[in-house]
Parts: sequence; structure tokens; C-alpha cells
Amino acid sequence: MMQAAIDIEALEKVYQGGKRALDGVTFQVPRGSVFGLLGPNGAGKSTLINILSGMVRKTAGHAAIWGFDIDEHPRNAKRSIGIVPQEILFDPFFTPAEALNIQAGLWGVPVAERRTLELLRAVHLEDKADAYARTLSGGMKRRLLVAKALVHQPPVLVLDEPTAGVDIELRQQLWTYVRELNAAGTTVVLTTHYLEEAQELCDRIAIINHGRLIANEPTSVLLAKAREKIVEVTVDRDLDGPPSASCFQKVELKGDRTVAITYDKVDVHAGDVLGALSAAGLGVVDVSTREADLEDVFLSLTRQAA
Repeated sequence: MMQAAIDIEALEKVYQGGKRALDGVTFQVPRGSVFGLLGPNGAGKSTLINILSGMVRKTAGHAAIWGFDIDEHPRNAKRSIGIVPQEILFDPFFTPAEALNIQAGLWGVPVAERRTLELLRAVHLEDKADAYARTLSGGMKRRLLVAKALVHQPPVLVLDEPTAGVDIELRQQLWTYVRELNAAGTTVVLTTHYLEEAQELCDRIAIINHGRLIANEPTSVLLAKAREKIVEVTVDRDLDGPPSASCFQKVELKGDRTVAITYDKVDVHAGDVLGALSAAGLGVVDVSTREADLEDVFLSLTRQAA
């Protein structure tokens, strides 16, 4: 079997004072995938990434990147991963071109093999190559961080909240580039609070909460776990209040004549919901439905694990 891009087994981290950030986390990131690592703030995601990068020492367990154990082969493990941090870190007195050349030098990339202009072109910063980094917008600085993470051509790229504070157009440009990298063979690990991005981009998603792994499934399988469905109904007269029925899980008034009803799609059919409204003397004028999305699954799983 081909080795995983990242292999984590029984990983634990206990900080001084007894704070347990990771509690026996085990999962694998398949090579060539776009893998989502999700969780609430403080769940342990950043600790896990910092262990992989060598910034934090684990308390127990094992971790390997591209087949290299982070303890036995730390240099090879570090060369196999590029990390785009959540914080915007840059030297304001260097231009983007200088920053990439310096970063490549730190990785020992020979001058003849450096891809500075290629990377700047890829992240749409070619026209800013010789501008001071301090003059770049927040979105441009984030794209520069992506380019810096790729100077040594790592097979694994970790993006830690890469689109925080980035406008929609720049976000779309970044994801287009991520897809291109993945199509060319780069394994991508993504942490994000924009769950619609994870749903659209990731082949597989792991969810961490309170330092424990609570889900690790293909995205389609994870979405199938959602039992809630919402039907929004417009009726033929003004409502005095939210209607009630045993098959309704939640009812929310959206207007004088519109109501959103949540029900369990495993045990209840939409016809049951409409029948309950009819039995209450309400005529149905219009109906629309919405399946639960990744946000619904995420909230359900993290609440259960709380």
C-alpha cells in the first residue's frame, strides 16, 4: 500500500500546567488528496500543525510526513512539507522577489533552481515583484505566504486559514491555484472556518474537538450523516404564530405567511410535513427545501462531543 502523505498515530500534546491539546489523535492524509482538518477554536488544529512543522514537541505518539518520521528523520520530514501560517508574517523591508529568494536560500535551493518569478506569477504577484512587502494588501500578503511555502517544492502543502480576511475574488484565485497544485500531485491539507470551502474543495474531512478526533470520512459520507432537512413553506393566510406538529423538529417564522420547518429526513417525509400543515387548516402556496450542509454536520458533531 502506498504510504500516506501524513501519518499520525496516537498523537498527544500536554502543555506545561496540564493543558491537554491533543488526546490520542490518529488519522492518515492520503497522497494526492485535498484533506480538510476542521474544528472549533482551541480544538487542537494549530497544535497538530505546529508539531508537524517542528515548532512544537509532541508529548507522545508518532507522526510521519511523506514516509519520514518527524523524530527519526526530522530534516527530510520538514523538507516534505510547506506550511502557510494563519498569521500574516513577513519582513516589511524586503520585496516579494527578495523574500522568496531568501526563503529558497534558507531551504538550500541552488540559485539556478529557484522559481521566484514562476511562483509570483502563479499567485498573481508578478507585477509586485519589486515592491516593498509592507505596501501589499492583506490578500497579497497571504498569497506571498503561499509562494514562500512552495519555494522548496514540498509534496505536502498545509494551508492554515489561508483565506481569512481575503476578498471573494482573491479567494477564488487562491483556490484555483490550489486546485492546480493538487492536480499536479501536491497533497493539500486545509484548515478553514469557511465550511463551504471545505465542502467544495476537500475529498476527505477530519474534525477535531477538545483535542480528540471525532470524525474522519470522505466528504460525501460525512454529508450523508446529516439527518436534518428544512422545508420552507408559504401558506395562504397570515400566521398567528408558528404551527406545531409531532413531526416538526424546529419551526421558524420567516414572514407573515412563510415558515421554515426542520424535520428528521430519516423518520419523516416532506409529505408528512405538508400534511400536518393541511390538517391545521393551512393551504400551501409555495414550497422549497434545503438539505443539511457541512455546517450542519459540523455543529451536530461538535455539540455531541462537547
